Amino acid sequence: MIKQPLALIFERDLNKLKEEINLYKEESNLWKIEKNISNSAGNLALHLIGNLNHFIGAVLGNTGYVRERDKEFSSVNIPRELIIQNIDTTIIMVKNVLLNLPEEALTNQFPEKKQGQEYPTNFILLHLLAHLEYHLGQINYHRRLIED
Repeated sequence: MIKQPLALIFERDLNKLKEEINLYKEESNLWKIEKNISNSAGNLALHLIGNLNHFIGAVLGNTGYVRERDKEFSSVNIPRELIIQNIDTTIIMVKNVLLNLPEEALTNQFPEKKQGQEYPTNFILLHLLAHLEYHLGQINYHRRLIED
């Protein structure tokens, strides 16, 4: 019952992520860290892509995705076009996995512990959505601080 709304909200907000990345006037500003900001918008975008591809793709969808979390925060100067392509691929993956997930799987325990704790899958999906929203707001703020 909640799969369709979750898929739609993930799609909506990943499209908003693409919009935020495209709003940077200077592509190089995606990678700037200043004014006590600890993560660039580019690294936050890579982190969101990696996070969703791991927890939804690999764990729930058995996509075979192998996460390299350290690279999400250490990579720099990845072309904007490639980030957008990876977001598009992530949108397709999220929708496919969520819409094909058996309804009973939502109340089953998530197959992987999160910070040493066990949670139901629906809890983890809501957590992942909140995580996306949090970093999306950081990216919006980063852009306005860096470019205004």
